Amino acid sequence: MGLNILAGIRSSSRARLRAWIRRRQGADALPLTLERRRLYILPTRAGLGFGVLLLFMLLAGLNYGSSLALFLTFLLCGFVLVTMHLCHRNLLGTSLRTAAAAPTFAHRTGVLHLILGNAAPLWRYRIESGVSDQPTLAADIPARGRQGVDLPVPAPARGLVRVDRLRLTTTHPFGLFRAWTWVHAPIDMIVYPRPYGALPMPTERGRQSGTRSRGNSGADEWRGLRPFRDGDSPRQVDWKAYAREAPLLVKEYSAAGSELRIFDFGQLANLNTEARLEQLARWVLDAEARGERYGLELPGAQIPPDRGTDHRHRCLAALALYNDGAAVIGSNVAHGDNIGERRVN
Repeated sequence: MGLNILAGIRSSSRARLRAWIRRRQGADALPLTLERRRLYILPTRAGLGFGVLLLFMLLAGLNYGSSLALFLTFLLCGFVLVTMHLCHRNLLGTSLRTAAAAPTFAHRTGVLHLILGNAAPLWRYRIESGVSDQPTLAADIPARGRQGVDLPVPAPARGLVRVDRLRLTTTHPFGLFRAWTWVHAPIDMIVYPRPYGALPMPTERGRQSGTRSRGNSGADEWRGLRPFRDGDSPRQVDWKAYAREAPLLVKEYSAAGSELRIFDFGQLANLNTEARLEQLARWVLDAEARGERYGLELPGAQIPPDRGTDHRHRCLAALALYNDGAAVIGSNVAHGDNIGERRVN
């Protein structure tokens, strides 16, 4: 009972402190350079233990009148003060250049990519980054350079996951003090429905199953380039681009007579809402992998047939933002802007 009360008091105190920091700092815009007024510093558990040790050393030196013990105590006190200054300086002036959250699928872990900058001529060591109160990842930032950090973000369900706060902290050097700050730059990560389902893909309505949407002339259509993967034929590699110092890219073609698919939410009446969205997501991924043209029909919205990365995102984003009875397809999604990978500038 007593432990529960203490945990409640601690949680309430933290919430009040966060609210006060939010009011004090306001909303942040990136890129952001950490200034002195927004940094906080306190001793760690190791620092508190070291302070208690110094107190005992001081009492012992005074009690026994040992000038050597007093000298050592005051020398270590000076060491502590210098350590506090170095810890604060290690974080002061660090910049958060960009923060981008790529889309992911439900029941997976998304990735928030940060780029930390350092305009100082000295390295910054063990700058830790984290989302809210989740575990942090440490990185060293080179002098006058940048360093990327990938933070995991849970994605338990489809929709939008908002990252309201980022935590930047450091205990370098010696771990006696912790300097930290909060960055309030809301970032939305779009979470697609989980691709799941075993129903066969439908063709365009009004056509018989297996018919082609266009005449099959026997020629393949150019789709574009993609990164080289193990198992790709060397004949498909774009060697001209590679000669221009580009990475290995593979030419992709699709059959000119590929089928036209129309994925209709209303035709899955025997499934509940989430199962329908998961099945539609499965079909979208399968059709895109085959190079087929496909469209999507949701209550109150329709995405015309097309193919490609942008079209795939439009369809999956529409499924992710679907509300019961209505599809939420904003201008960003309709025009293929990857709102999940939006950068905060």
